Amino acid sequence: MIFALLHNFITLVMDVLATVGIAADEKDLEIALLRQQLRILERKGKGKHRLALPEKLMLVALVGMLKAKGHTLHERLRVCLILVQPETLLKWQRDLVRRKWTFRQPNPGGRPRLDAELEALIVRLARENPRMGYDKIHGELLKLGYTVDPSTMRNVMRRHQLPTAPKRGHSSWRTFLNHYRTQMLACDFFTVETITLQTLYVLFFIELGTRRVHLTGCTAHPDSVTDTAQPMRFLIHDRDTKFTASFDRGFVFEGLEIVLTPPCAPQANAVAERWVRSVREECLDHLLILGQRHLRCVLREYVQYYNTARPHQGIQQHTPIPLPLAKSGPVAHRDVLGGILHDYYRQAA
Repeated sequence: MIFALLHNFITLVMDVLATVGIAADEKDLEIALLRQQLRILERKGKGKHRLALPEKLMLVALVGMLKAKGHTLHERLRVCLILVQPETLLKWQRDLVRRKWTFRQPNPGGRPRLDAELEALIVRLARENPRMGYDKIHGELLKLGYTVDPSTMRNVMRRHQLPTAPKRGHSSWRTFLNHYRTQMLACDFFTVETITLQTLYVLFFIELGTRRVHLTGCTAHPDSVTDTAQPMRFLIHDRDTKFTASFDRGFVFEGLEIVLTPPCAPQANAVAERWVRSVREECLDHLLILGQRHLRCVLREYVQYYNTARPHQGIQQHTPIPLPLAKSGPVAHRDVLGGILHDYYRQAA
């Protein structure tokens, strides 16, 4: 960058020196020769000519000299200029004048801008507490040691397009269901194709509160209820015909209420669907299943790893079944499913 600026400056100086100290008749001959060469260059050149900044400055300086001579500017420019139009050259001069008069705006004063961390805290309180108005948020900030004017807080919420408490005071389904998730149990079937193209059906249950998985069935003919009883109140499953009336009666007898998801709505049973994706991506997509017994062994080992060793984002990176962990000692790992997965832990000292 420095060498390029130095080269442009030297070029500008040499162009200026080349036009100083030359006799009038020599100038006329030189101008005629240069204009003829420019015409040849214009006829043979391909594309538009791009002028460097020193060349633009030189042309602008010559325009200023023409103004001082008192000639009609536009007419003289149309005769002399070949590479660019007169309007373009005048535009360059206006740009130079505009840059000459640029200056920084003075500090207008007034109240200092709100700290970004405090502004983010105000937005967080407003979004996490939809029924909390300006006064209550102001009180929470005072409790945390922040002094903010209520009008400033109102401006922050308007800037982030957060409506007032009556308009944003509705509860979301996520907030509503978080209170009952420890009492909900979801179940679903998924299919696995063996190496002989036999279709096997796997039935599993997952606790929505802890994300703990219970593997209960693996068969080619799902036609009966599996003996599973969980201390839950609600059982969520879709309207698949594999969930027979006898299947539901077994859980109703245990005191569970059956909740059927809407037709063609897998997002209504999203936790179970997400576990099917996990078991396929982390386990089944990397193995050839030989048969029903092999599938049962593979799923049993994966479910054991999932429940006791795999951190889960839905429960703040905890495992579904919390186990006591050593806080000191060397880090070791064990292979799961023959090395497809690795479980890391600390060896007790």
